[in-house]
Amino acid sequence: MDNTSRMHLIAGVDEAGRGPLAGPVVAAAVILDPARPIKGLADSKALTEKQRRRLFDEIRVHALAWSVARATVTEIDQINILQASLLAMQRAVARLSIAPQYALVDGNICPSFACDARAIIKGDQTEPAISAASIVAKVLRDRLMLLLDKKYPHYGFARHKGYGTAQHVQALRLHGASRVHRRSFAPVADCLIKQHP
Repeated sequence: MDNTSRMHLIAGVDEAGRGPLAGPVVAAAVILDPARPIKGLADSKALTEKQRRRLFDEIRVHALAWSVARATVTEIDQINILQASLLAMQRAVARLSIAPQYALVDGNICPSFACDARAIIKGDQTEPAISAASIVAKVLRDRLMLLLDKKYPHYGFARHKGYGTAQHVQALRLHGASRVHRRSFAPVADCLIKQHP
């Protein structure tokens, strides 16, 4: 690979799942191929589930490299959700099959990478590589929550993906917290206090 090609090795990095009460935080890193642009990339939250799935399939086929990583519920509770998100991003970039020359990260804080990096607020709306990473992270985290729904059917993870909906909070009150709930998050902590006053 010559130096001209290497100049294009920019990884977009984003995460999904900072806000939910349950499940891991998932980060993705994507290096797009400038010669094979993907139409329709946008912030994953602005897309329908069907659009995300279609774009995810295109990213898998057309990107030069992509990877995904997570930080566990235990790590979230131990080091806080911000640090866990940064850790998941570091892991995702480290797992890329091609080492990027530069990383663009959604948000206002950059983790420490082996390459130079820049944080971009709302970068998932303006940088295609970050948009692609946001789609990959969202699609794969949603799939993980569907699996957890089968394991913990009382909470409705398939519907709300772990977010603190009224239905989810009510289920917490009825059934208590599962092993995949984030005990450092207030609604879960409150539930645990009521369970074990």
